[in-house]
Amino acid sequence: MSALRFLMLTTFYPPHNFGGDGIGVQRLSRGLVRRGHHVTVVHDTDAYTVLHPGAPPEVPDHDDDEGVEVVRLRSRAPALSTLLTQQLGRPVVNGGRIRDLVDRGRYDVVNFHNVSLIGGPGLLRCGGDAVTLYMAHEHWLVCPTHVLWRHGRELCTGRECIRCSISYRRPPQLWRQTGVLEREIARLDAVIAMSQFSRAKHREFGFARDMEVLPYFLPDPETPTAPCAEGPSPHPRPYFFFVGRLERIKGLDDVIPVFRDFPGADLLIAGDGTHGEHLRGLAAGMPNVTFLGRVAPDDLRQYYQHAVALLVPSECFETFGIVLIESFRQGTPVIARRLGPFPEIVEASGGGELFSTRDELLAAMHRLFDDPAHRAQRSAAGYAAYVHRWSERVVVPQYLDIVRRAAARRGLSRVIDALATQEVA
Repeated sequence: MSALRFLMLTTFYPPHNFGGDGIGVQRLSRGLVRRGHHVTVVHDTDAYTVLHPGAPPEVPDHDDDEGVEVVRLRSRAPALSTLLTQQLGRPVVNGGRIRDLVDRGRYDVVNFHNVSLIGGPGLLRCGGDAVTLYMAHEHWLVCPTHVLWRHGRELCTGRECIRCSISYRRPPQLWRQTGVLEREIARLDAVIAMSQFSRAKHREFGFARDMEVLPYFLPDPETPTAPCAEGPSPHPRPYFFFVGRLERIKGLDDVIPVFRDFPGADLLIAGDGTHGEHLRGLAAGMPNVTFLGRVAPDDLRQYYQHAVALLVPSECFETFGIVLIESFRQGTPVIARRLGPFPEIVEASGGGELFSTRDELLAAMHRLFDDPAHRAQRSAAGYAAYVHRWSERVVVPQYLDIVRRAAARRGLSRVIDALATQEVA
């Protein structure tokens, strides 16, 4: 098998990560390694150190992650390094080291991920002669705050970027007014959105480049059919489940009051965040709402499997919604807000219900709670969609096809031949 050399450049990577983007990079990198390729991830620990309260994880600067080479960038002044990158739109403190790593690595493919605090748009010129890709895990290409959630209180329907950045207590990025991002993006061979919705939202906000669509994925299935719930339930009563950051944009403010009218089941909330204290106040006096705090990844499976359904009430424009397919993988249907990419995922899978209003949410909860046959049908459909749409063996070949087509446009025979050899093997 002919191996290619991949470089992943990203701000966050486990264990220095907050959300799904770092985990998505890790899964893609491990999947490529399993197909015989060499993968190096270079990421910035300064940003995590600045944004994360408490001590950072104790891990070496150069590490091996299931065959993935991981290079962690650190500086003596994390706050200054992060601020300079955010304000100047280029890698300042770590720029020389990144360029040296790219030059010495002789990479065939350089994939940029969330580059906001590792190098900004200036990092995009560090691809050398490799096939270069950008993967839009968030809406950073069209939104300084990444999430299109204007002033921290509403969906963004039009640009007020400087005022909005200030409302988030972030310094405005004046480089966004210069066209530098558009010029650097034009260097790349392909830009990837995580859903059809996200591609359309980028276009709506003025992003002119064509975008490929490549979804997130999960490890390959262990069984051909949806797994049965293993062992005893982790909770004594029937429950609906929420997992994610406790932030205003995640929509729990609308969900918690609904459980005053649903006494037959509980709401279990896994996660923490800056909005947690407010949510606990909202749930005061409600014995059927339980905050679990952070739940270890190995324990989440049991919570998913025994839940009536996963609730996904996000009020912002997500780029994908990986918790939906995580729920499908455990044979649990979802109830998601009719917003962003969620209708795309739920309608394609048949693995759940959608809601827009309080009454629609209650009705969907009752259908899955009161009708076991209906829930079983949604469960089976969601699991089948995970297997056939969102598993590693399906999505990684799609990614490699994007690489192959980009290489063909450039006439890079080494990359084309290597991928053709792998297909034959």
